[in-house]
Amino acid sequence: MQREFIWPVRVYYEDTDVAGVVFYANYLKYYERGRTEWLRSLGWEQDVLIDKGLAFAVAHVDAKYLKPARFNDRLLVKTRIASARKASVIFEQEVVKVVDDESSAETEELVNKATIRVACVDMNTMMPSPMPKYLQEEIAREWCE
Repeated sequence: MQREFIWPVRVYYEDTDVAGVVFYANYLKYYERGRTEWLRSLGWEQDVLIDKGLAFAVAHVDAKYLKPARFNDRLLVKTRIASARKASVIFEQEVVKVVDDESSAETEELVNKATIRVACVDMNTMMPSPMPKYLQEEIAREWCE
């Protein structure tokens, strides 16, 4: 079974547009937070990678906007790995809204989903560079089917 990392997000007023819904580009910020917190959960901080001269750069995004999220909604950013290579990872990410129903149970509504390809790059050359070996091994062992 494919592992999933979940990060909670609350919609703030600053996240919304004039229509009162989450501004479309902010979903990319939510996805970035989800990936950053996933990486942190593995024991890696972005600044440690930067100190090694490496960074993750988004190479491609395919996003689908399905339902609006509004001010003060409780959201979950779900992050899974679809595939990984030595210098890139394809993430499948979703934003779901947590909805309280009449029975005091919580349900989830899919709001947005995206496939995001991230490349590990050498910060000096901005060319692809292999991820640290430990990270490659962790992804292969624990996060890929």
